[in-house]
Amino acid sequence: MKNLAILVGAFLISTTTFAQKATTDNPFSLEGSMSLNNGLSWQAPTVRARYFVNDNIAVRASVGLGDGLGTAMSESHSFYENADGTGAVGTLDISRSSWNAQVGAEYHLSGTDRMSPYFSAGINFGGGSSTGVTTDTDGTMYVAGLAGEQTGSESMFGVGLGAGMDFYVFENIYVGVELGLSYAKYTASDVTTTSSMTMGGTTTTTTSVGAGASESYLNTGAGNAAVRLGWR
Repeated sequence: MKNLAILVGAFLISTTTFAQKATTDNPFSLEGSMSLNNGLSWQAPTVRARYFVNDNIAVRASVGLGDGLGTAMSESHSFYENADGTGAVGTLDISRSSWNAQVGAEYHLSGTDRMSPYFSAGINFGGGSSTGVTTDTDGTMYVAGLAGEQTGSESMFGVGLGAGMDFYVFENIYVGVELGLSYAKYTASDVTTTSSMTMGGTTTTTTSVGAGASESYLNTGAGNAAVRLGWR
């Protein structure tokens, strides 16, 4: 029993010794984070790099996948000729691609030997595109011979303020959390729709352009949170 207590004590002492905060001798850090969307689902991961100018100030840059809203990257829908799910089938397939990035800075407080709390500020931007393809449907019901394609793109710009902490569990290895407040504006381009109707062996094609739109979002709390694992 005495030997077990000595062993546990030695382990705790060694862990505390090796888990101290890094200093400017290690100015770079690289981390991955997962963002929590509305407290319910995890968004695509983000990779972030930081450079510590001194013990208190760091500049950072990150890049990630997704539009920041948790939008699905692909969707598929089926529309049956008959209400009981029999007969011919029309399909709607939607594919999306999007990315987001941030450049910013952090101010780290003194904290403890293992914990480094900080405040952050950043500029956010991103972009993406989407394509929807229909076959034998208008997107709401089965329509024999009707096919089409709809394309569009969007861009995002915003700013954010946050607070978080790094907790060093081993030498140069840390886990962290970050909460924040962010504002983002999404601007969609004009949407181009091309449709064709085939009847009696004759195909008629039409093209239309719909006006773009813009939306703004203000995110706070768990809707703008991230859990992080990093190496410095």
